[in-house]
Parts: sequence; C-alpha cells; structure tokens
Amino acid sequence: MKPRLGVLSLGCPRNLVDSEVILSRLVNKGYTIADLAQAQVVLVNTCAFIKEAKEESIEAILDLIELKKQGRLRKIIIYGCLSQRYKDRLVKDLPQIDAFIGRLNPDKGVERFPLTLKHYAYLKISEGCVNRCSFCIIPKIKGRLKSLPLDSISRKVREFSKAGISELNIIGQDITSYGIDLKPSVRLTAIIKNILKEAKRIKWVRLLYLNPDRLDDDLLKLFRDEEKICKYIDLPVQHINNRLLKLMHRKTSGKDIVSLINKVRKFIPDVAIRTSLIVGFPGETDKEFAELLMFIKDTKFERLGVFKYSREEGTSAYNLPGQVPERVKEDRFNQVMSCQQDISRQINGRFIGKALQVLVDESQDEGYLGRTQFDAPEVDGSVYIKSKRTLSPGDFVNIKVTDTLEYDLVGEVDNESCQ
Repeated sequence: MKPRLGVLSLGCPRNLVDSEVILSRLVNKGYTIADLAQAQVVLVNTCAFIKEAKEESIEAILDLIELKKQGRLRKIIIYGCLSQRYKDRLVKDLPQIDAFIGRLNPDKGVERFPLTLKHYAYLKISEGCVNRCSFCIIPKIKGRLKSLPLDSISRKVREFSKAGISELNIIGQDITSYGIDLKPSVRLTAIIKNILKEAKRIKWVRLLYLNPDRLDDDLLKLFRDEEKICKYIDLPVQHINNRLLKLMHRKTSGKDIVSLINKVRKFIPDVAIRTSLIVGFPGETDKEFAELLMFIKDTKFERLGVFKYSREEGTSAYNLPGQVPERVKEDRFNQVMSCQQDISRQINGRFIGKALQVLVDESQDEGYLGRTQFDAPEVDGSVYIKSKRTLSPGDFVNIKVTDTLEYDLVGEVDNESCQ
C-alpha cells in the first residue's frame, strides 16, 4: 500500500500552484493525500526569496525532522526554491531528509488538487522572469521566462469555469512580460481577452504582479472596460528615489512612477492600487528614505506591502557598499507600516454607509468573512459580514458598510440580496 502523503506549501501563490500540480499528479498515481497530522510522507514546497522566507522554510523542515525522529513520519521530501538554490548544502546539513527536488517544469495540463478555498483559484501563466532586478534571486532560481501556451491556458480556464469557481487570479513572476518568449510573440492583453471569453461562469478575474515598465494603455483600457476584471492594480514600484531605482536595475524613474499612478487613477475610477516597497536597500540614506515616506503620504496607496532589504548571495546587490544595519531597516519598516495604517484607516472611512459587492470566503461564529474586488486573497483586508440569511463560500452579496477597522471593513447584507 502506498503511503499517505501530506504537503506543506510555503511562500507565494506561485508555489501554491506548483504544490497543487504535484498533488494532482500523485493522486493520479494512486496516492492518498492526508492532513499533515495523518501523513506518513510529507512534501515541503519551500521558498528562498528573502531571509525571512528561508528561515520559515528551515524552521518548518526542522519541525518535521523532529516528527520523523519520534516515528510519526516515514519520509520528508524537500521541493522548490530552497532545494533548487541550496541543495548541496542541505544534503550535507540535513541528512534526515530523504530527497531534495528542484524546480518544476511549467505545468501544461489542467489537473488541480485545490489547496485554496474551493471557490477561487490561481492560474500561473508563466514561469521565470525577464527582469534582472539587482536585489532579486528569483531569475537564478526559476530560470528564463517560459510562458504557458495559449491552448493550455484556455483549457485551464475552461476547467476552472466548469468547476464553478467565483474568482480566478492570474499570476506569474511578472505577467506583463507574458508571451514575449513565444513565437510569434503574444501580448498580455490578448491572452487576458481570451481568458475572459473562456471564463463564462467566473465572475471575478484578478491580475497580479504587473511591472510598471510594461503597463500600457491597452491593458489599462481592459481594466476599465471589462466588468469581470477586478479594479485592482498590483504594481510593485520598490522605491521612488532615482539613484536607488537605478541601483536596483529598475527601468522606471521616480517621475515615471508618479505619472503612471496618475494615469491609472484617471483611466480607472475607484481603482485600488497595491504596491510593494523595499526599505534598507544598500546605501539608502535618511534623506532618500524620507523621500520614500513622503511619496507614500502623497500617493496614498489603497494597498501596500513593504519588505526589509534581504542581502541575497548571487544577486548583483549583494556586494554593494553601504549595507544598512538591521536595526535601521526595522525602524524604517515600522515607519512605513505606521504611515500606511493611517492611510488605510482614512481610505476605509470613505466607505462608511456605501454599498459594496463582496465575495464570501468563509463562515465565522457571528457571521461571515469576505472580500471586495479591491482585496486579493491572503494578502489584503477582509470584510466582516452580518447576514440573517445563510451564505456559502463563493456567494456574492451586496453589503452596506457600517464600520471600519485599520485594514478591514464591517458590513451588513443589503436587502438580504445574494447573487
């Protein structure tokens, strides 16, 4: 009898998709998938993007090794970015691990063993990256850009639509580079239009990870005109100071970034812009950080994530002079988060008394938890929903906002209407 398998998927949604693909293949080979507590063999899909991600992966592995010592696990298999990047070292340091596996080839099938809630899914349309940001190790781990063929994407979307999911999240390292490696080349706008045609039963389509360099007018018009596309622009800009942007090997200047943000908000009324920033990049001065902080206050991003610069061997930024002390990074990180909390509170306050459409994610003791189209799963805020009617995950309801929290909203179902 084949052993019961469990999976621990760490890191980003792109890793989650890989885990789903692996599990679907194993199920087809006759394996039984179990919760970690009942599993005899555990596969850990690791992340090695930054220091914190590596630490999380190692901590999880050490916990599993302890379970193996106690006889509660037969085997541990390490897969993904950490294994791809540090296999030789890991083999030497962790003899208790039974196998180390590197990156997975891009999936061309339509199988899925869902690890998310069943009413939403991630569709990875490309692997690898064409950008060469000086702080990022991903291109060396994932390799060159490999776009999924159009027919494979169409099949996957039809399968998701047939399954009745409510939300489809389109992901990749940088989806705006999709198709430039294909012959003939294909633009992202073209494949999104095709996705929308196939997504007949899917109400929300969300685009994640858009590079500012390639966010063109055609794509913005698609955001504006297509009802299924969430009015949510995920636009990581990293910094605003020109000197640091150049050191990061970013092609967009601070002036270009401000101009693009203004254009996005002009094109798409009520859009939510999410960005990612880095503090403590080598050589970042107090003045340059103050410039970033002022940019955040002036721009008032609807959603914002911030990372402390992680010095990764193998990146061109690794040997840059002026490495910033950890305590300074931490202080700058906290200043940005405090600033964004105030901004988020102000933005959420504007919704009081307004009606919003919400996707129900799960039930809670005193109601339900959901999201607006302005909130991506697992990374953004939530809506606490009060309803006299029984709701189910995947339902769309209209709510009236009655209260706000720092990052979340509270609302009641408006006229008890479900869609």
